[in-house]
Amino acid sequence: MTKIIFIGQDGSETHVEAHLGDTVMQTAVDNLISGISAECGGGCSCATCHVVVDETWIAEVGPAEDVEKDLLESLDNFSPNSRLCCQIEVTRSLDGLRVSIPA
Repeated sequence: MTKIIFIGQDGSETHVEAHLGDTVMQTAVDNLISGISAECGGGCSCATCHVVVDETWIAEVGPAEDVEKDLLESLDNFSPNSRLCCQIEVTRSLDGLRVSIPA
C-alpha cells in the first residue's frame, strides 16, 4: 500500500493508505476526503477532484495531459501544480504524496 496525505482547506492533514493501481481520486472518495466530490466518476470531465500537488512531488506525479490541462486552466483557483486527482495513478513511487484541496 501507498500512503497519500490530503491537506484540507483548513490545513488539516489526513493520512490514508491507497491501493496500487487506484487513482488518487478513488482513494479520496473511499476515505471520504472533504472537497473531492468526483462528480464525473474519474472521467476527466468535471474538475471536481482538483488538487494542488506539493512542490516536492510534482516531478514524480508528472504534468497534466492536454484535456486535463484545459479543464484546470478554466478554474479560478488554478495553479502551476494543479492536477485532477482522477488522472494520478497510485504507484509505489508516490508513497508519501502530499496534495492540497484548494478552496
